[in-house]
Amino acid sequence: MHTMRRMSAAIVAALWIFGVFQLSDLAAAGGAGAAAMSPAQGLAQLVAGNQRFQRGASGHPNQDAKRRAALAGGQSPFAVIVSCSDSRVPPEVIFDQGLGDLFVVRVAGNTVTRAGLESIDYAVDHLGSSLIVVLGHDSCGAVKGAVAQCVGKPAARLPEIFANICPAVAQARKAGGDNLESSAIDFNVAGQVRMLERSPLFQKRIENGSLKIVGGRYYLKSGKVEIFKSGD
Repeated sequence: MHTMRRMSAAIVAALWIFGVFQLSDLAAAGGAGAAAMSPAQGLAQLVAGNQRFQRGASGHPNQDAKRRAALAGGQSPFAVIVSCSDSRVPPEVIFDQGLGDLFVVRVAGNTVTRAGLESIDYAVDHLGSSLIVVLGHDSCGAVKGAVAQCVGKPAARLPEIFANICPAVAQARKAGGDNLESSAIDFNVAGQVRMLERSPLFQKRIENGSLKIVGGRYYLKSGKVEIFKSGD
């Protein structure tokens, strides 16, 4: 994971504890929105929303004044979406969800950074999210750049982003095939899913079935999100 600018460990711990208590209190105070969903229910809701989006029949749920007021006291998003920063891939839009439904962590190339991991952990541990989706997409500029840059030496540009994607590029090169970039996109998603599944932060929840982590790919032209099967 990439190193952030460091404060004193004691100060960081104090700030984190204070923030958790404050935000946890808000969540417990109750404007938090949707009732807890199982991972299967959450995934079904995302798939249904994406199908509406593909048909041009988005319902734009949970975006009115009543919803805003209900969320003023806290939040309980049912899913975490780890997605690319690409302006063409807004998770709330392509899954047809509203305020308070999704906890979104976005970075170019949809990789899990240290800050991203802490954000995901907060959503799962304190807000009750039961589903994590790592979402790649076709024509990803970050992956395309990594394919060009990951040639056995540190990348001159975007070194942190490319370093996170380079392992997937190496896998794609080893696997062969006609489309290195497309293959690297999927390997990148699968690698991030494995990283999260192996994290001690989530293992107990995965084992008891209260948390599921999946990968997927968004297709820009069709609007479809393909959810990968386990092991893909």
